[in-house]
Amino acid sequence: MTEPERAGRFALQLATLLVRLRWVVIGFWVSACLLVTLVFPSLGEVGGGSGIQGLLPRDTPAVATELRSVRLFGFPLLGRTVIVQRNPERLSVFAQARTVVNAVAVNRQKYADLGPLLGALPITNAFGVFPGARERDTTALTYLFFDPSVSFARQTRAAQHYADRFFQPRDHLVGVTGSVPARDRQGTIISDNLPKVELLTLTAIAIIVGLAFRSVVAPVVALLTTGVAAVLTLRLSGLISQLLGAASPSELEPVVVALLLGVVTDYVVFFCSSLRHELAGGTERLAAAHTATARFLPIIGVAGLAVAAGTGALLVAKSAFFAALGPALVFTVLVALLVAVTLVPALMAVLGRLVFWPSRPAALEPEAATGTGRTSRRSVFSWVARGRPRAAAAVAVGVVGLLAAAVPATHLALGVSFVGSLPGNDQVREAAAAAEKGFAPGILSPTTVLVQQPGITSQRRQLDKLSALLRTEPGVAGVLGPGDAPNRLVSGTLLSNDGSAARYLVVFDQPALGAGAIASVDQLQSRLPTLLHASGLDRATAALAGDTAAAAFIVDQAKRDLLRIAVAALLANFLMLVLFLRAVVAATYLLVASMLSLAASLGLTTVLFDYLDPGAGLTFYVPFSAAVLLLAFGSDYNIFAVGNIWEEARRRPLPEAIAVVMPRTIGAIFAAGVALAASFGLLSVVPLVPFRQLAFVMFVGIMLDVLVVRAVLVPALLTVVGRFSAWPSSRLSSAAAAGPPSGGRRPAAD
Repeated sequence: MTEPERAGRFALQLATLLVRLRWVVIGFWVSACLLVTLVFPSLGEVGGGSGIQGLLPRDTPAVATELRSVRLFGFPLLGRTVIVQRNPERLSVFAQARTVVNAVAVNRQKYADLGPLLGALPITNAFGVFPGARERDTTALTYLFFDPSVSFARQTRAAQHYADRFFQPRDHLVGVTGSVPARDRQGTIISDNLPKVELLTLTAIAIIVGLAFRSVVAPVVALLTTGVAAVLTLRLSGLISQLLGAASPSELEPVVVALLLGVVTDYVVFFCSSLRHELAGGTERLAAAHTATARFLPIIGVAGLAVAAGTGALLVAKSAFFAALGPALVFTVLVALLVAVTLVPALMAVLGRLVFWPSRPAALEPEAATGTGRTSRRSVFSWVARGRPRAAAAVAVGVVGLLAAAVPATHLALGVSFVGSLPGNDQVREAAAAAEKGFAPGILSPTTVLVQQPGITSQRRQLDKLSALLRTEPGVAGVLGPGDAPNRLVSGTLLSNDGSAARYLVVFDQPALGAGAIASVDQLQSRLPTLLHASGLDRATAALAGDTAAAAFIVDQAKRDLLRIAVAALLANFLMLVLFLRAVVAATYLLVASMLSLAASLGLTTVLFDYLDPGAGLTFYVPFSAAVLLLAFGSDYNIFAVGNIWEEARRRPLPEAIAVVMPRTIGAIFAAGVALAASFGLLSVVPLVPFRQLAFVMFVGIMLDVLVVRAVLVPALLTVVGRFSAWPSSRLSSAAAAGPPSGGRRPAAD
C-alpha cells in the first residue's frame, strides 16, 4: 500500500513538517512547560469550591428559603457545623447544663472573640426531650451557625476554637463534625493524596507501556508526553479559573489528572504501535516515523475529537457541577491531543528504533510487511470472521452477559454524601458516628421547615400540632420545634422576633444527603400543604431548607439533565463515528455496543456500593461523568479499531481485513485500555467514597469495553452484518468485488 493510500494529503504534509522540525517541536514544548510553570498558577493553587451551596444557583428553593430564614432570624438554622459530646455510660447533668449556658451566651453576644460565629443551638438526648433519640442522657450536640459566605476552613477553625474554649475534659468532647468540616476535610484529603495518585499512575503507565513494547525507552516517551500535557493543562486551567474568578470543585483536579494521563498514554501507544510495525517492515528511522505519523494522525485526531465531543455533552447540563466539569474535560482532552499528535511524532523521529530498546521490532513476513498474502488461520479473529454462525453466537453471548450485568442499574439511586464519604477513622466521621448513636442517622444535617404568616408566633397550639404531625411523616426520626426547646432559646432562634415566622428542625432516620433521606425530603415537600391545613395554619406558607433539601434539588436537577446529556453524548459520538467511517449502520451498532458495556459497568457498581453502604446511593455526579467518559472512550477505540479495518477493507474482503488487522490492533487497544483503566482505577487511592465509586465504574467499564466489546463484539458484529456495515457507502462492496489479493485465498463468504 502506498503512502497516499494510507493517509490524506493534510496528514502527509503535517507528518513531513513534524519529522523535519522534530527538534524545534521538542524545544517548543519544553519551553512552553517552563514558561507556564514560572508564570501561571496551577489549578490546585487557585483553590476549589466546595460545598453544597457551590453546586446550586441562588434561586434554588432550598437556598432561597435559607436566605429568607437568615433575614428573619439573623442566622441560618442549619446543622452544617456541629460539636459533639458523648459518654455512652451517662453524660452528666452539669456537662449538659454548661452546653446550654454556653450556647445562650453566644446567642446573647456576650463573647466578642468567637470570630464569624453568629449563633448556637444545643440539643441533648436527656429525659427523652428529643423525640426519636436512640439513647438517653448520653449525647449532646451544639449546632454552630455562620454566615454562608465564610469559608469552610474558617468555619471549621472557629468551631474548634469554640470547643477548645468552652469544653473541659469531663464534658466528654468527641469533636467537630457536620457537612462543612467534612467538606474542609475532603479538600485536605484530596490535596494530600493527589501527589500519590499522580506518582502511582505514572508508575503504572511506565510499567504497562514498558511491558507492552518490552522496552525501557517507550515508557520515557509516554511519561515525557504526559508530563508536558499535565503541566500545560493544570497551569492553563489555573490561569483560566483565576481570570474568570471561578472556583473549581475540589473533586475536579484528580479527575482531570486521571483523564489526561490516560488519554495521552492511549495516543502514545497507538503511535508507537504503528512505528514498530513500520520498523519491522524494514523502513528506516525517519521514513518509519513519517509513515506512522501520516497513517495514524487522522485516526488519532478524529478519536481525540470524539472524546472531546463526547465529554462536551456535559456542557448542555444545567447543574453547576457539570457546568464546571464539562469545559475542564474538553479542555483537558484538546490539550492532550495537541501535545500527543505533535510531540510523539517528533520523539519517534529522533529516537527511531531506540523507542523499543533493548528489544528490536521483529521482522515481518514479506506478505505481512506489504499487507498482501493470506491471513493467519490460527487467529481467533480469523475464526470469528470466517463464519456468521460463530460470530452470531459470540454476539448473543456478549449481549446477554452485558445486559444481565446491567439490570441492577435500573434501581440506581443517587445521593450527595459529605460526612459519609470520609474514611471511617477520620475525626469528623468518628464525631458523626457518635452523634448518630445518640440520636438518629440524619441528626448532623437536619432539614429546616420555615413557616411564615403574620402573627404566627402567637399560635403556639397550632405550631405544636404541626410539630406532632411532622413527627408522624415517613422517614422522620425526630422534630425540634418551638415547644421542644428551652424557652430562653426559642425566641430569636425558633420563633422570629417580629412574630412572622417559626422554624422546625426535622431529623430523618437515614444519613443526611443520602438517597434514602433525599426520598424522605421529596415526600415531605409534597406533603407540606396538607400538614399546614391539618394543623390549622391554612393561611401560612412553608418551605424546606438545609443540605438534604438542597441535595434533593441537585439530584432532581441531575436526573433532569440526564436526557439532555444522554442525547448530546450519543449524538456527538454518533456523528464522529459517521463522519470518520462514513457508515451509518456500523456507527449505530458500534455505539450500541459501547452503551451495553456502560450499562453493565453501572449495574456492577450499583451492586457493590449498595452492599457496602445500603441506602447511600451513588454520588450524584459519578454515573453521569462515567457515562460521558466511557461513551467517549468507546468511540475512541471504535475509531482506532474499525478505522484500521476500514482501511484494510479498501483492498481485501471484510472478513479477511478483520483477520489481518484485529490481532495487531487489539494488542495496542489492550495496552492503551489497561493504562487508561489504571489511570482512573488509581483514583481509589483517594480515601473518599465518590472517588472510589468513580474509580470502580471507570475501571470496570474500560476493561469490559476492551475485553468484551472491542475484542469480541466488534469483530463479531462486523462479520454478522457484513458489507451492509458500510451503508450508505459502497467501499466494502467494492473491496469484495475486487477479489482477494494476489497469492491469497478468499475466505468464506460473509
